[in-house]
Amino acid sequence: MSNLRHLPAVDVLLSTTVAADLVVRYGRPLVLEAIRSVLDAARTQAMKGSEIPESDQLMARVSRLLIEWTMPTLIPVINATGVILHTNLGRAPLSLAAQQAVARSSGYCTLEYDLASGKRGSRAVHAEQLLMRLTGAEAALVVNNNAAAVLLTLSALANRKRVIISRTQLVEIGGGFRVPDVMAQSGAKLVEIGTTNRVHLRDYEQALTEPVGLVLRAHSSNFRLIGFTSEPTLAEMVSTAHTAGVSVMDDLGSGALLDTAQFGLAHEPTAQESLAAGADVVCFSGDKLLGGPQAGIILGKAKLLAKIKKHPLARAVRADKLALAALAETLLAYLEDRAVQDIPVWQMIARQPEVLNARAISWADTLGYGDVIEGRSTVGGGSLPEETLPTWLLRLPVPRPNAFLTKLRQASTPVIARIEDDAVVLDPRTVLDDEETPLLNILKVLLTQKS
Repeated sequence: MSNLRHLPAVDVLLSTTVAADLVVRYGRPLVLEAIRSVLDAARTQAMKGSEIPESDQLMARVSRLLIEWTMPTLIPVINATGVILHTNLGRAPLSLAAQQAVARSSGYCTLEYDLASGKRGSRAVHAEQLLMRLTGAEAALVVNNNAAAVLLTLSALANRKRVIISRTQLVEIGGGFRVPDVMAQSGAKLVEIGTTNRVHLRDYEQALTEPVGLVLRAHSSNFRLIGFTSEPTLAEMVSTAHTAGVSVMDDLGSGALLDTAQFGLAHEPTAQESLAAGADVVCFSGDKLLGGPQAGIILGKAKLLAKIKKHPLARAVRADKLALAALAETLLAYLEDRAVQDIPVWQMIARQPEVLNARAISWADTLGYGDVIEGRSTVGGGSLPEETLPTWLLRLPVPRPNAFLTKLRQASTPVIARIEDDAVVLDPRTVLDDEETPLLNILKVLLTQKS
């Protein structure tokens, strides 16, 4: 305990030259908190018999602690996993045009200001007209994600009302988000029909003999039901519901505006097809197959969208100016028929195996190490389950693959790769063009150290 008398006071450390420099960099309150934290730790260790550090040692710890506290946690990474919509890595990377739109809108902008009248405008205009032209919808609304879109729509159209949904569609997606839970939160009364693997049109007809607020279809964008299964088409569901005077809501989940089948993938229902089939409200994500920012998009009949827009929850889940800027620019790429050329998600999906093979060979030649093998890329992000695309992988047979992955993640620009058959593999499909040089430079350094 006598050692504690040698522990310098807070004011003593705060008066050092090192502390003065740190105050300039971090501000006095944060430096003061760090000094107190370091002294508390030193006091605890001293009571266990450890020596009291010198003042310069204590300030070195303060410096390290401040670096740790202020280190950004949201940083760019290079995705070499081959998973295009990697949920943990932020799903869809934005196009260059979308990034520029975000930068333009980061200051003061016309978010809710009408330049013509000089009066308050509406944030809805920045994406609504583009969505209507692209899909043929009567109206549209953008919120902060698809979960919010579903919750808001159910709250506005089906609160305290019965909502019919097939048991084949009572899904759970990432993070424990369950369709039954969000329905309960909205105030809607869940009415399950059919069985786990099969639902028939007669199940809908029978349920519709009682008062119903809405019929909901939740598209299985993140799983696939196979075997002895069946369910009516959306058009059949719509016809049956409309005969009973009930609206149909189609939760597409991932959502797409292009036909995925043209790229060798299974066909993913598009928003246009859903509306053409007669769905009254359609919801889907902005940061999955659309290739834009995180957003929830609601399309449909103007009368129903008017109710949704007026609901109090609409303000709580509205999209911000940066999301709207990026989304509008992404939608413009579709409208001008340049989505495949400009939007990274579609660029990656459209990349041909021979191009990927040439790129992987070039990597191996540049590094003077590794070999090129065939592999499969996935769309990911809860989209097109079990669907893969042929690719070519750079295979690095390093002695300790897990340790090598750790070093890749600790690089100046972290690289996320994977292990296959006890070797590190990198898929060129998901590496952006401007990331290739930094990726190869990182690999060169690490491969030199691999032994």
